[in-house]
Amino acid sequence: MSLNAQFPAETSADGAFVRQNYSIRDRITADGSSGFPAVPGRYHLYVSLACPWAHRAIIVRGLLGLEPVVSMSVVDPIRDERGWAFREGRGHGPDPICGFQFLSEAYLRTDSSFAGRYTVPCIWDRVTGRLVTNNYPDITIDFETQLTAFHKPGAPDLYPERLQPDIDAVNAVIYEDVNNGVYKAGFAASQTAYESAVDALFRRLDWVEARLSSQRYLVGGQLTEADIRLFTTLVRFDAVYFGHFKCNLRRIVDYPNLWGYARDLFQRPGFGETVDFDHIKRHYYMTHDHINPTRIVPMGPIVDWLAPHDRARLP
Repeated sequence: MSLNAQFPAETSADGAFVRQNYSIRDRITADGSSGFPAVPGRYHLYVSLACPWAHRAIIVRGLLGLEPVVSMSVVDPIRDERGWAFREGRGHGPDPICGFQFLSEAYLRTDSSFAGRYTVPCIWDRVTGRLVTNNYPDITIDFETQLTAFHKPGAPDLYPERLQPDIDAVNAVIYEDVNNGVYKAGFAASQTAYESAVDALFRRLDWVEARLSSQRYLVGGQLTEADIRLFTTLVRFDAVYFGHFKCNLRRIVDYPNLWGYARDLFQRPGFGETVDFDHIKRHYYMTHDHINPTRIVPMGPIVDWLAPHDRARLP
């Protein structure tokens, strides 16, 4: 099976999901030392509204007011063996930068020998006519630290220097067990690998639940990069990961603190309006034929993301 087939998972000999390395890893820098200087209008962000990794970049771009600085377009949620396509609706049709029909064209124009999966998010450079990066953790960090000259007045400091070690530490364990953990469960090819992933996932969710019992945010008493990275997994959890990826020991709505925290973020400007459950559900249920061969998209769950929460009482 090719890396860009409808079931995109590679597994180890014991059936454990192995995420591919992200090989296009240049950086945008404020001083231009990387060869990609922070210049308004030079870069274009490709995203999927279904993808949690791309969703982070959408949220950070909006919170920091970078819409006039970094343009953005959305791919169609249905990915087939040709990869992400430019087709419909909120995807605004054809690619506005180079007229690509498929995101693979951007990858192959960057590197004609590219053999990995064509992933979102990724950033295109109009000047050099190539992708700068598809390494999703770098994209939001660069938005937060290298494009500060273009942040809107009053933009939040999502990666403050004094908190960076704590943010990085929390991000590392949440990535391993939660952000990537749901994929380890969903794409596991053995019972043992699946159970190991689910055990780690729910141990970490229990850990986060306890952490959020006495503080409003994950780190430092303020909204940070860590909260955004967790949110994009939480908002997909009950709709997709619980059923489709068999992460069904508990739902997020079953955790008092996590559920309140998730609603707190969803109801903040810059979060809820970036969530598209139609794209999310159609992508997962209609793309992973190996898991859902009928491609039927479930109607539920009915979840009230706008229900009141009491998170403001916490320090």
